[in-house]
Amino acid sequence: MILVHKHIIIRAEVKKPIINKSKGRKFLTKLIKTINMKPLYGPVACYCKMEGNKGLTAFAIIETSHIAMHIWDEPNPALVQLDVYTCGPFNPQEVLDVLNVMEPVKVDYKYLDRENNFKELEI
Repeated sequence: MILVHKHIIIRAEVKKPIINKSKGRKFLTKLIKTINMKPLYGPVACYCKMEGNKGLTAFAIIETSHIAMHIWDEPNPALVQLDVYTCGPFNPQEVLDVLNVMEPVKVDYKYLDRENNFKELEI
């Protein structure tokens, strides 16, 4: 395998945030399969009940790096921060497509080449 070191960082405002731990694990499992990665550990999900910081955090260690997701459900729309870093090839548009289950109303992202000075790439 040729290492490619690509990283997509997503900030999304969504109508239907995932707040259930089981659904959070299923979301990451689907994402991992969709981008053709292999899980090594997890997905793991936990819900935080702290006032002002309520929401779900989930992560998975994949064979080629990691995926991390934080969802704050108190704001309206809810806020999702999703981070997919891999040294294996993947299609970043597929990551954005999987996010559609939460009905995003606004999505911002950066797709970076971590191999070459964090150059921003087009999707």
